[in-house]
Amino acid sequence: MRKRVCLLILTSAWFCAFPGRTLAKAAGNSPAARAAAIVARMTHAEKLSYVHGYFPPYQKPLPTWMANAAGHVPGIPRLGVPALRESDASLGVANNVEQRPGDTATALPSTLALAASFDPGLARAAGAMIGSEARAKTFNVLLGGGVNLTRDAWGGRNFEYFGEDPLLSGVMAGAAVTGVQSNHIISTVKHFALNAQETGRDVLDARLDRDAMHESDLLAFRIAIEEGRPGSVMCAYNKINGTYACENSWLLEDVLRTEWRYPGFVMSDWGAVHSTNQAVLAGLEQESGQELDAQIYFGEPLAAAVVGDRAIRQRLDEMVTRIVTAVISSGLYDDPVPLITQPIDVPAHADVAQRVAEAGMVLLKNERGVLPLAGAARHVVLIGGRADIGVLSGGGSSQVRSVGGIPVELPLTEGAAMSFARVSWHASSPLRALQAAAPSVRFTFLDGRDPAAAAAAARKADVAIVFATQWRTEAQDVPSLLLPDKQDALIEAVAAANPNSVVVLETGGAVLMPWLHRVAGVVEAWYPGQRGGEALARLLLGQIDFSGHLPLTFPSSVDQLPRAMPADPKQPIVYREGANVGYRWFAEQGMTPLFAFGYGLSYGRVAYRQVHFTGGARPRVGMTVRNLGEQATIALPQLYLIGPERAPPRLVGWMRTKLSPHEERRITVMADRRLIPRRHGGRWTVMPGSYRLIVGNDADDAFASLNVRLANSNNAKR
Repeated sequence: MRKRVCLLILTSAWFCAFPGRTLAKAAGNSPAARAAAIVARMTHAEKLSYVHGYFPPYQKPLPTWMANAAGHVPGIPRLGVPALRESDASLGVANNVEQRPGDTATALPSTLALAASFDPGLARAAGAMIGSEARAKTFNVLLGGGVNLTRDAWGGRNFEYFGEDPLLSGVMAGAAVTGVQSNHIISTVKHFALNAQETGRDVLDARLDRDAMHESDLLAFRIAIEEGRPGSVMCAYNKINGTYACENSWLLEDVLRTEWRYPGFVMSDWGAVHSTNQAVLAGLEQESGQELDAQIYFGEPLAAAVVGDRAIRQRLDEMVTRIVTAVISSGLYDDPVPLITQPIDVPAHADVAQRVAEAGMVLLKNERGVLPLAGAARHVVLIGGRADIGVLSGGGSSQVRSVGGIPVELPLTEGAAMSFARVSWHASSPLRALQAAAPSVRFTFLDGRDPAAAAAAARKADVAIVFATQWRTEAQDVPSLLLPDKQDALIEAVAAANPNSVVVLETGGAVLMPWLHRVAGVVEAWYPGQRGGEALARLLLGQIDFSGHLPLTFPSSVDQLPRAMPADPKQPIVYREGANVGYRWFAEQGMTPLFAFGYGLSYGRVAYRQVHFTGGARPRVGMTVRNLGEQATIALPQLYLIGPERAPPRLVGWMRTKLSPHEERRITVMADRRLIPRRHGGRWTVMPGSYRLIVGNDADDAFASLNVRLANSNNAKR
């Protein structure tokens, strides 16, 4: 029996130093070699124990060694292999229905808000913040990194994703994963793949050509994996071309392992496993939240299969080795998470949340200089949205019980999300934030339940701001893209009473705006997190400039979309847009959306001149950017490419540049070479011919373009 050295800390938690860590280091330099050496010393039972995990809420009573969170996989103490303590963490360390009473965490804005910043550095900082809080709370696996493209405008989980473009989604998700794992814990990317719809997600069959998948959704995942190197990939609930994602050998083996050479492990989503042998042989390494499956497939059934099937037995060793490889690669094995809570720098983390909110809010309309409010406005009325209390939060497993409290929490009475989601607000009141930031302006509030009363109040004010909300949640999609609860009628009434009306949208995705022509200003605030009120106040008052740009397209009507209504999950969902998701669909169809991908206004003015395009092996555009205003602002030129096969334009690069007042700077936007080839017959090929490089403010607003020749390379390295 091996010896271990243990210290008893005053908190009664044991910390043990295992000689096995030293031996594992000596076994080989690579994480895979070290993992193989550790697995070689495991017993058969130990191997089996590490490929399936508990869903703690189902443990009654909850063991003292198990955190009441998303999942728990027991460790192997004699070999120093840690237990995997898993938490949902897309927007912060989740505690969505207060499984752990009194446990709060920093709540980031929705992922769409982070994506709207187009700032990978900010995504990395946000991930690092979440990872540090997770570690401080004793968690070592975070179930974040949502990379699914927002193919369906009704998607209940769109707010957790990075939008419709594979390059933006992949780069931003990869940066967030890097930040999380900088804390020596494991991050996932999810939900692999084509989880674009929540209603009926466990039965729907997503149909899409494989080449088109590689150019869209899979490309986003590949970029995120290349940039972030996540320890785990979480497979999705849905079927892909007839086979469940978690037992889809083409997806997990042919693509993830063989083509991409991914070294980490595949974990299932909670309740997404449907078999033992098929899932094991297809490439699934770990059954998560085992009690949510029809049976514990990787428990006794796997133990029996190992005895009678050599291929299964060999796969078990491979499965455990991949899990331990991720544990070592992340730094978790050599720097295990202490099982006592650590202090958290709450103010610093709140500042990160506010920075994300400020960078991600998008100014969509600003006529007659209605914003900023720091002008002639002396009386501003705020209407609706519970703006006197806080800001809206999305629902489901990503829901964070934020520092500062949840002033409003409404239980659901029906729907698939009823058991684990609440309609809730973070305690960050826009009303109070505005009052504190501009004491010379009179700010009043009306709840908006009576449109006539709201119109009367608006008529007496210099500016009227309607806060409109649309709640989304995991497990169910929204039934309409119109604002719920007659809010469109409320906006119409207020706009008719006051021409200086502004709408602030707190939504989980695109919404229709039948009232757009009647209001002077529109701000997309998304779900702005626990400092959303403060961020919004600074932007509305002009203390800082708007810099967010849309990560998805807003349609003028549902008729512009590939599907004019939510798809029926009982029927195969054929994604007829193929690889042309979002703005590429609009370009292909020759349609003008309400607001284009990449669109975003600011108070300042940026001039672009001396634009120079270069083709060849590294396509790029150089330009001089100048801030023409008296306030610091952000320039965000976006580079798009149209190939010789006349496919719609695709985003291939961007550059977010902060400019001081009147500052001029020369910048270069490089085309990401991963976006240049096309997928044909299972191969990546740079098509010969003339390409058009386009640089613009958004997908529909170009200010320069040029035809160039690119270097030809068949089967281009990705």
